[in-house]
Amino acid sequence: MFTLGVDFGTNSVRALVVRCSDGAEFGSRVVDYPSGAQGVLLDPKDGLLARQHPGDYLFGLEESITGALAEAGRKPDFDPSKVLGIGLDSTGSSPIPVDAQNRPLALSDRWRANLDAQCWLWKDHTGWREAARITELCAKLRPQYIAKCGGVYSSEWFWAKLWHCLNVAPETFNSAFSWVELADWAPSVLAGVADPRLVKRGVCAAGHKALYSDDWAGLPDTEFLAALDSRLADLRSRLYEKAYDATEPAGSLCSDWATRLGLAAGIPIAIGEFDVHYGAIGCGVREGTLVKVIGTSTCDCAVVSVEKPIADIPGICGIVKGAILPGFFGIEAGQSAVGDIFKWWVEVVLGGDAALHAELTAQAAKQRPGQAGLLALDWNNGNRTILVDQRLTGLLLGQDLYTTRADIYRALIEATAFGARAIIERIQEYGVSTDRVVCTGGIAEKNPLLMQIYADVTGCVMQVAGSSQTCALGSAIAAAVLAGAHPDFAAAEAAMTSLRPESYQPVAENRAVYDELYALYRELHDSFGGLTKSADLSHVMKSLLDIKYAQRA
Repeated sequence: MFTLGVDFGTNSVRALVVRCSDGAEFGSRVVDYPSGAQGVLLDPKDGLLARQHPGDYLFGLEESITGALAEAGRKPDFDPSKVLGIGLDSTGSSPIPVDAQNRPLALSDRWRANLDAQCWLWKDHTGWREAARITELCAKLRPQYIAKCGGVYSSEWFWAKLWHCLNVAPETFNSAFSWVELADWAPSVLAGVADPRLVKRGVCAAGHKALYSDDWAGLPDTEFLAALDSRLADLRSRLYEKAYDATEPAGSLCSDWATRLGLAAGIPIAIGEFDVHYGAIGCGVREGTLVKVIGTSTCDCAVVSVEKPIADIPGICGIVKGAILPGFFGIEAGQSAVGDIFKWWVEVVLGGDAALHAELTAQAAKQRPGQAGLLALDWNNGNRTILVDQRLTGLLLGQDLYTTRADIYRALIEATAFGARAIIERIQEYGVSTDRVVCTGGIAEKNPLLMQIYADVTGCVMQVAGSSQTCALGSAIAAAVLAGAHPDFAAAEAAMTSLRPESYQPVAENRAVYDELYALYRELHDSFGGLTKSADLSHVMKSLLDIKYAQRA
């Protein structure tokens, strides 16, 4: 028996046909979004804006699933009638304005070209002012709301985006009957749901991005929302009252989509989760495991049993019951840019391509830690964790007239590793144990230099997930549990996930140097991040020189 996993990423959608007994991948298809710049709609006047056309999701959904099924169909053991269920995941927070029939505004002729009527992609930061105001009002009126999401509300999240739309495009906001996260909307499409109030929402998106909790009866109360804007309070009744974990289905496959896909009508559709949360399941997450999904940005996920007390952790993206695995608190953190930083340097600044990435990686691999005398901050797209400030920017320190392209490339990799270490130390500080780190994503699979630097900087053994499509695999696992192919998630993970044989062990000599560099990084991090108001940074350049010449000697 088989299940399907569908993963809506930043630039493409991918579908995966998975055998339930062992996780074997029988068919896959990746479909690029046709609109915008690599699927992203941008505004040259506003670098914080990032939207996507919902029509691309419908196109990619059908093309990816039929393509994956066609590939699987070329294998003798497969038949579409053996597909038991479907799971879907997406980026987030990526809310879509919809009409009363659950149809995105952007699919109508009136709104097709309007950027504000599109899906507001996860990396849209235009609502930073609104996010700051939400943080301020939560601290004053409802401190419990933001205590579970690190104490600071982010411009990447649901309410900041909706409020910004209301402020800058009130006609668009008023024309939307409701807003639905992509992670919830995609399953509702397959289920044929024609009323946004009937869309079954996942607690993953609701809890991490929309201030939802059963502890206060769901979404923020109307009194609080009215303190933001009365029209947000009016919207609340057109959103949802209850959100669900992965023990609940989002619905069942409707006859229309069953015919289009060649699958049996009525098979269950798993509740929607964010890509990295189902990706954590695809990596075999358990207590003590930190999963790092390394892509354009990174997301770090961990779980703690609901039977154990857990402290609020400042600066993270949330602690939500049932957000990843049922019966566990899901913990999310991450970095707003990782692969995007390397892409910026190689492709935007240097005008290169994949060949130049490979060339600079090979040159950087010949260097010793600290040899170039450089230190960078990984904030080219703001800081997601632990500062939660999207108005922070990148920094490169220590360059001289002999600094090379490869020197800077390595310094940028090291900066993202330092950011990863800051996250690990933060969750450990608040009692979340980390006895292994499992990484996934194209960078983790293809860049041994980065993985070794991460091991040396963090002091953790870095393992790599067996699947190249862990997000889609995790979605397929959720469908397998829901369909009864496995009794629970622990059994499903044991049967359907794996690790690659290679792992990356910290090198003691490198780690010692990186400890020195990380101490300097934290001085810059805490000073420019506003944690230290009167720091003396006058020694940092000279300390970098001392490390540089010691390593060259």
